[in-house]
Amino acid sequence: MSSRLRRFLIALWVVAALQLLSAALLPAYAGETALLAADNTLILTSSALVLLMTPGLAFFYGGFVQSRNVLNTMAMSFVMMGLATLVWVTFGFSLAFSDGGALQAVVANPFSFALLENVPPVWDGLAISGLTFALFQGMFAIITPALISGALVERISFKFWCVFSPIWLLLVYAPLAHMVWGGGFLGKDLDFAGGTVVHISSGVSALVLAGLVGSRRQWPKAVRPPHDVSQILLGTGLLWFGWFGFNGGSQLAVAGAELPFTTTHISAAAGFVAWSLIETWRSGKPTVVGMATGAVAGLVGVTPAAGFVTPGAGMAIGAITSLFCFASVQLKVRLRFDDSLDTYAVHGVGGHDWRLANGCFCQF
Repeated sequence: MSSRLRRFLIALWVVAALQLLSAALLPAYAGETALLAADNTLILTSSALVLLMTPGLAFFYGGFVQSRNVLNTMAMSFVMMGLATLVWVTFGFSLAFSDGGALQAVVANPFSFALLENVPPVWDGLAISGLTFALFQGMFAIITPALISGALVERISFKFWCVFSPIWLLLVYAPLAHMVWGGGFLGKDLDFAGGTVVHISSGVSALVLAGLVGSRRQWPKAVRPPHDVSQILLGTGLLWFGWFGFNGGSQLAVAGAELPFTTTHISAAAGFVAWSLIETWRSGKPTVVGMATGAVAGLVGVTPAAGFVTPGAGMAIGAITSLFCFASVQLKVRLRFDDSLDTYAVHGVGGHDWRLANGCFCQF
């Protein structure tokens, strides 16, 4: 063996030995780095899952309407992936999560993080980067106005929607997100993943807008069944899948994320079954549309409580929310109020259930 090869092999052994020695002497540093990487990866993955919910919502809503309105209905959800993203990046994130100074209780400074400048490399109190946090929260800002469109489909223009939704994001969503999650005066409320910020805000806004716009022509006499139930099922599956990121990612860390992931799935299953049983009791058989709606109701109901309750409580929440939402849909019909796709009946009513859920089942 030549001396040059011998020196090369010795150098390899020395490098390997030094690596093993440093790993043994510096375990805390290595663990902190791994924790940061794991948390960051979870939230980035969850961001992608939440984004998938918007196309899922587009399919869900698109299956309910008549065929001539499918493209307009789906476009009102899809367009949020562009419009809401730009609104969030420019001023929305800063309005929600920067320091508001004298106005901290209600709103933040729109210029502190404008265009995602000056975002800290590590978000305060978490082991993820500031950009990761901004991206994840931005996905919530995308789907929330898209939810509102379900109450207005088949009777508003796409142009109106493209003007209204950015204004709503800046004047309603961002300040409300700040009040609940950004250090505002509602911060003491237990809202794990968006009962107030996402579901109640979109549900109440949908209720008000539907009342202002008025009913569809010849409604309810001209109501027809959904044009494509298979599309509704596809949308439900995508929403259910994406909701793991919606709720599970809201843990904002790997440690403890197993709880919201689990309660989310169980609550959706309970809502699915509960709605089916209610339909069977009333009509003799369940419907596929009812199953899908029940699953979404269960997902909505557990959202604000997913990280605070046990799996058994998640099952109860899903069933109870499904019952309340079913009753609200029936009440809407009796009142002859045209909430086209039951946005308030499911998201508004289901979102309000978080107070009952957290009050009765919260384990913290």
